[in-house]
Amino acid sequence: MTVTKATLEEIDKFHQYHTNWTTADGMLQRTFTFRNFREAFGFMTEVALVAECANHHPEWGNVYNRITVQLTTHDVGGITQKDFDLAHQMDLIASRR
Repeated sequence: MTVTKATLEEIDKFHQYHTNWTTADGMLQRTFTFRNFREAFGFMTEVALVAECANHHPEWGNVYNRITVQLTTHDVGGITQKDFDLAHQMDLIASRR
């Protein structure tokens, strides 16, 4: 399967449904905030399993109850459907916490 960079129209459409995400420097970006470290780390653990199955891994960091995420597809140098899919999965996982 060939992966191609998303068009500006595709990125705009993504943002219509995922308003907590921003785009900068060729990456989707978001900060998730949870009630405590345990919830934040639980989120990271669940996302890690999804990311591994998809073979598409986020750039992220954790400080106590906050997770900062950057998604990009390095092979093509920008945002792709893989990033949209993982961002959507992250939103679903966060909504259950």
